[in-house]
Amino acid sequence: MSSYDIAVIGGGAAGSMASIIAALSRKSIVLVESNSSLGHKILLSGKKRCNITNSADIDSFIEVFGKQGRFLRQAFNSFFNDDLIAFFKDRGLDMKVERQGRIFPVTDKSSSVVEVLERAISESNNIKTLFNTPLKGISRERESFSLGLENGKKIYAKKVIIATGGASYKMTGSLGDGFGFAKKLGHTITPLNPGLVPLKTQEVWVKRLQGLSLKNIRVTFSFNKAGGSKKRKKIVSPIGEIMFTHFGVSGPLILDLSADVISLLEEHNHVEMLIDLKPGLSNEKLKERILKEIEAKSKMKIKNVIRSLLPKRMASIFLYISGISEDKKVNTLSREERHKIVQLFKELPLTVTGSLAIDSAMVTNGGVSIEEINPRTMESRVVPGLYFAGEIIDGCAKSGGYNLQQAFSTGYLAGRSVVDG
Repeated sequence: MSSYDIAVIGGGAAGSMASIIAALSRKSIVLVESNSSLGHKILLSGKKRCNITNSADIDSFIEVFGKQGRFLRQAFNSFFNDDLIAFFKDRGLDMKVERQGRIFPVTDKSSSVVEVLERAISESNNIKTLFNTPLKGISRERESFSLGLENGKKIYAKKVIIATGGASYKMTGSLGDGFGFAKKLGHTITPLNPGLVPLKTQEVWVKRLQGLSLKNIRVTFSFNKAGGSKKRKKIVSPIGEIMFTHFGVSGPLILDLSADVISLLEEHNHVEMLIDLKPGLSNEKLKERILKEIEAKSKMKIKNVIRSLLPKRMASIFLYISGISEDKKVNTLSREERHKIVQLFKELPLTVTGSLAIDSAMVTNGGVSIEEINPRTMESRVVPGLYFAGEIIDGCAKSGGYNLQQAFSTGYLAGRSVVDG
C-alpha cells in the first residue's frame, strides 16, 4: 500500500505548480497524471508559444473573469504575474511582453515552459510522479483519501488537490473526469459550456470566405430583450480581428466574446452579429468617402470600386449581400443602392446559431462551484482536506494569458495551503 501526505491529480499548469510549492514543505507528494508527461495543454497554448500571463493589473484580471473574478482575488494576491515571471526567470527562462500586454517566453516555445516545470519537479526529492496513470475514482476513508487507479491498485493520501483541468481539448487529456470526482464527493458542478470557441452561423456564404481574416474591424452581437423588438441588448467588441471558417467565424474577437454569446443562445434560437468593416469612420465620414470614390470612378464597375476597399473575396460577398450586380456601372447606382453600400460597410449581417462543441474550445466555462471553495485556501467547504486548482473551478476569461495565470495562481495557493492547513 502506497501512502502519501498529499496527492495532486493532474500535471498541467495548476497541478505542476501545486506540486512544486507543496514540495517545499518536505511532505511526501504523489503527482498522478494520465498522460505520459506533463503540460500537454501548455504545449498547445498560444499557438505553441505559450501566452503564459498578461501584464494587466489585478483589478483588470478580476474584471475579465466576470462574476467569478472576486473569488480569484486572494489567489492573485498570493501569486500574480510578476511572481510567475520571477518563478521562471529564477529557473533560467526569461519572458517578454507583446501587444495587449500578452507575455510569452523569450524562446517563443511552449516547450520551454514545460521543461522548467519538469525540471523543478524532477529535482524535488519528495515528489513521486505517476505517468500513464488514469484515475478511476476518489473516496474519503476515515482520515485519508483513497485513490483508485485504472490498474486496480489504490494509493492513499491525507490530502488531495484536484487539478484535472476542464473538458476542452480532450486530446490533451482533459477528459472532464475531475468534475465527476468532485460531484461524487458532494460538490455542485455548474453547467459546462465551451469558452473561447468558434461560432456557427446560418449563412452558407461564409464557406466561400474560409480562411479569410479581417483585421481592424468591430463586431456587435444583438438580440431582442423581453418586452418587444424595440428593446435590444448589444455586446460590442473592441477593434480587432476575425476569421471566417467553413461553418462560421473565429478569430480573437469571436473567441473572447463566445462565452457571452453562448449564454445568450441558451435563451434565444439565434443572435444577430453585425460586422463594422470601417470602425474608424463614422457613418457620415464613411458616406463621404464612398461617395467620393463613386464620383471619381463613375464609369467603372462597382465590383472594382469595392475591391479597392475590401479583399477581393470579401468584395464579391459584399455585393452578393447587397443585391447589386458586380458588373453594374457606378454611375447607374440608385440612391437606395448607394445607401445600402454605406450601411453594409457599417453593419454586415450574420446570424449566429451556435458554437463548436466543448472539445473544440480552448477553455471550459463552468465547473466546481466557487461557493463551495474557500477563496483564501482553495480548500473545499464540503470535504475537508480536498483542494481545487485551475480550470476545474467554475469560470473563464478571454484570451491573453488570463486563464493560464488563473491556473498557476490557484495552483500556487492550493499548494501552499495544503501544507499549512
